[in-house]
Amino acid sequence: MMESKGKTFRRLLQDEPYLFTGGIYSPLDAQIAEQAGMKSIYLSGYSLAMLNGWPDMGFLTMTEVTKAASMVASAVDVPIIADADDGYGNALSTMRTVQEFVKTGVAGIHLEDQRFPKRCGHIAGKTIVSREEALGKYRSALAERDRLDRDFVVIARTDAYGAVGGSMEEAIWRGRAYADAGVDLVWAELSNSDRGPAIEFARAMKQTHPNLPLAFNYSSSFRWHQDGNPLTFRELGELGYRFIFITLFGAHAAMHSVWNFMHELAKNEEQAQWTLERLKVGHPTESHHVMARVSHFQELERRFIPGTEERLQGSAGFGEGKGH
Repeated sequence: MMESKGKTFRRLLQDEPYLFTGGIYSPLDAQIAEQAGMKSIYLSGYSLAMLNGWPDMGFLTMTEVTKAASMVASAVDVPIIADADDGYGNALSTMRTVQEFVKTGVAGIHLEDQRFPKRCGHIAGKTIVSREEALGKYRSALAERDRLDRDFVVIARTDAYGAVGGSMEEAIWRGRAYADAGVDLVWAELSNSDRGPAIEFARAMKQTHPNLPLAFNYSSSFRWHQDGNPLTFRELGELGYRFIFITLFGAHAAMHSVWNFMHELAKNEEQAQWTLERLKVGHPTESHHVMARVSHFQELERRFIPGTEERLQGSAGFGEGKGH
């Protein structure tokens, strides 16, 4: 019997000095990340919102996100941590959110303590719910998790540091309280790439919860390459940040490429296609048929659908048919 994805993620947290990954937003991105060697994958809420033409300001519904999560989880074998926003409502709504995400096959989710409508942690104007309401939501999530799948991972994210009226002291209080409630990892959303806040939060959590793994958003909102002394993944791992993710890594990589080539197409017409073809010769992504695993499914056709071989040999197209 296959190990559950939640159990796999937990084992990786124990075995690896730290896990790191880039955020993705589609099954194809997830497959590419897996082929690249990522041991875990992060399904980014911001990226999903942007994929659907919206900012990350609470516009997507839970059913839209879980549908995407289910398709991503079915496309890869590695464990996925998915963005579940603020649980899409109060404590009872959060219970249903856990139910629906467990069904998708992801390894776990993260839930934040923002007030609805939530927004990306790096868009100004975010507010947080009271301590009491936040704790009630995490307790309800954990109760439902324990009822359905004890291996399912629940990460608590606090936005207290950068919220209206927020502070590091409040973020630390909440991180400790959420840990006491029983969450599996704690994540404090920070406001810039400075070393100080990340170190301060990690050291404070280690004083009271030395064995609790922390999560870290190596945010795409920051300019890490311009920082004079940016934190490395290794340093973060040594501080206790065991799960490190670049939230919009896949989206930024894709936007850059599509932007450049669409402008090339608008300017140079068919020459842009010829340029793209030359660029990809010999690259693993050269054939969209290969990336879509057409040969694998043609083999399944051969196994289970009568007459497949004759159809494949009697037509032109990708594979072993005539004219290819």
